[in-house]
Amino acid sequence: MNGPGIDYEAVFQALPGAVAVLTPGLVFADVNEAFLSMSGRTREQVVGRYLFDVFPDNPDDPSATGVRNLRASLERVLATREPDTMALQRYDVEAPDRPGQWQERYWSPVNAPVLAPDGSVAFLLHRVEEVTELMQARGRGTAGERAQVLESELYTRARELQKVNERLRRAHAREREVALHLQEAMLPPPRPLGHHHAAVRYRPATGALNVCGDWYDLVELPGRTAVAVGDVVGHGLRAAGVMGLLRSALSAASRVADGPARALEVLDLYSRDVHGAESTTAVSVVIDWTNRVLTYSSAGHPPPVLCHPDGTVEFLDRATDPPLGALPEHAPRPQARTPFTDGTVLALYTDGLVERRREDIDTGLDRLADALARHRAAAPEALADILLTELTPPSGVTDDTALVLLRL
Repeated sequence: MNGPGIDYEAVFQALPGAVAVLTPGLVFADVNEAFLSMSGRTREQVVGRYLFDVFPDNPDDPSATGVRNLRASLERVLATREPDTMALQRYDVEAPDRPGQWQERYWSPVNAPVLAPDGSVAFLLHRVEEVTELMQARGRGTAGERAQVLESELYTRARELQKVNERLRRAHAREREVALHLQEAMLPPPRPLGHHHAAVRYRPATGALNVCGDWYDLVELPGRTAVAVGDVVGHGLRAAGVMGLLRSALSAASRVADGPARALEVLDLYSRDVHGAESTTAVSVVIDWTNRVLTYSSAGHPPPVLCHPDGTVEFLDRATDPPLGALPEHAPRPQARTPFTDGTVLALYTDGLVERRREDIDTGLDRLADALARHRAAAPEALADILLTELTPPSGVTDDTALVLLRL
């Protein structure tokens, strides 16, 4: 389930109208059951195939315009990123059980974009209502009478679909709000770390349900501090619940384990019994204040960053293993150590801070390193706000972000 009582995959399949999801290349990414029933095709005959290979024009009808008109509508949606309601179309369909025999069919299609966070078209929704029987029933009327009847029918159906879309939008908004409250309740509040200065931030994704899988934790130990961040795959209430379990488990393991690698090993064993925890990433850093040494281990997580007082930046990437539960059998995890000097800044974060669609991760890491070096003299609280401001694109982020900064 993707939310409290709402399985959106089941909702899509149960929609009474026929709906297909197309890639920008006009390949079927998914279709609902109504679409398969209407077209007389199986899922295997449709999904993964090019639209006009599945539904070509009738080769015996030189005046057929179905392919041309539908292609033009879909291209308009790609170009304008706006929905396009097509006029009534005659678009014959080959009988699935009688190759070479074509059935006269009439349709009322609506095409709409599904936008990616950067504003580009990620998918196309192709909703189609068949009106063949209506056309046949009204065939004896004038063209104007038939058009009036069709207009009334289509208006009613459009209003019904609008109501369904509004209910889905409200359900998404409710789930997001509940998940954010749960996330806030389970993340530890900022607290003093002796005389050391730290700042923590959690920033939810902008205008999306993709929230509540990230966490951070700081554990005070005799002469040491264990700092961790993690990222659960998924979003919403389920991810928030899994996040709470894993954060608590790692926090407890950090108090008794002899180092971050061993703490992550314990967390890995625990995660194998937690549904939804698979492929979670996490990184743990133990700060030894007496010996001025950092010990760290990573389970598939973006590397922590050290910004030294002279502005040089060091990524802690010498002890990285796959995410939790990714290996078929449990195995020891690597661990590395590095010294630090007074005034060094340590940053732990989740991928929402550095990852961008269609951009190599190294570009985001370089952007983070540059911002840290330029603003390294700022106090942790101010530096945290600066990083979030500089590294967040104008359109907002598509994944939630956790950030921990410490002045060592």
